[in-house]
Amino acid sequence: MENTGVLDFLGQNLSQFLMFTGFANATPGHYFMICVGLFFLYLGVARKLEPMLLVPIGFGILIGNIPFLPGTIVGIYEEGSLLYYLHFGLLKGIYPPLIFLGLGAMIDFSALISNPKLMLVGIAAQLGIFAAYMISLQFGFTGAESGAIGILGSADGPTSIFLASRLAPDLMGAIAISAYSYMALVPVIQPPIMKLLTSGKDRLIKMRPPRAVSPKEKIIFPVVGFLLTCFLVPAGLPLLGMLFFGNFLKECGVTKRLAITASGPVTDFLTVLIGLTMGASTQATTFLTEKSIFIFGIGAISFIVATASGILFVKCMNLFLKDGNKINPLIGNAGVSALPDSARVSQEMGLLYDKSNHLLMHAMGPTVASTIGSAIVAGILLGFLG
Repeated sequence: MENTGVLDFLGQNLSQFLMFTGFANATPGHYFMICVGLFFLYLGVARKLEPMLLVPIGFGILIGNIPFLPGTIVGIYEEGSLLYYLHFGLLKGIYPPLIFLGLGAMIDFSALISNPKLMLVGIAAQLGIFAAYMISLQFGFTGAESGAIGILGSADGPTSIFLASRLAPDLMGAIAISAYSYMALVPVIQPPIMKLLTSGKDRLIKMRPPRAVSPKEKIIFPVVGFLLTCFLVPAGLPLLGMLFFGNFLKECGVTKRLAITASGPVTDFLTVLIGLTMGASTQATTFLTEKSIFIFGIGAISFIVATASGILFVKCMNLFLKDGNKINPLIGNAGVSALPDSARVSQEMGLLYDKSNHLLMHAMGPTVASTIGSAIVAGILLGFLG
């Protein structure tokens, strides 16, 4: 009888243990998302597509989709868990402005300062935001949700997270994953669009080397840029303030250590936190919904519209510019704020058709203009819809 009691006790313990395993709590959605996470890791490691983004996100997806018994306080949506507190910085929009601080400390605005009309290219590409906004409304999303989804047209991950945290926290996981996925796929998606919308003559246009920009201009630009944009759109202050402050640290010449820290260790640490928590937020029980699928599809359309808008706007500008001042439409794609990948694609495409045609410095103008532009649009949407 004693042996029977011991066996029953062990059997109960084993049964209880099995209840807590991932195998007992797994759903088809968990396995599907784990496959997605493994695919992200494959793209980042084997294909070397934006590994700094896709590796943390991919591993985060694996972490977020380990099945567990509800109430064990390990999931990202369970108050009191470590992931819950790490996710707090994402949910409350804390991480994106700090990322913008690092971006500002990295960015060189020289190309934009030397050729201000390139700012128009970055503005034209924001059409993707409004296209996504209108499509989202047609699919039945609310105005606030549509505004949060719309910012996907900028292909700016931090801005997408920031706006979603304010307007549609429930959709932030899907919006963030979409934004960073399309940022990573810039070298795949943009070249076919660029080939389709440009002629052989367009691709061979050579632009004048940008003029030298003085240190004084570089110091003045972030101060003036900050005052103008934030007086115009005060709601964009968290992003624009940090962006221009980071750039001022870089250009003023007396805070080099602070600029290096902001653009290096701080940005790297935040990239890990954002990628990991963003990936973990794709917990199958919460993430796999019809809305997530719609958001991913709308993001693809908006990204294509933004890329095409930048290219076609350059072609229109060239109708009014004299020979020698024309802009190569291959930098129109750089109006998408996927810094610096869209500019690299412009450079690679330019060299593909003419080995002496270096477009990188020119393409940086629309790219940094779009970074500013997307933050301004985010502020506008937040002001109207927040």
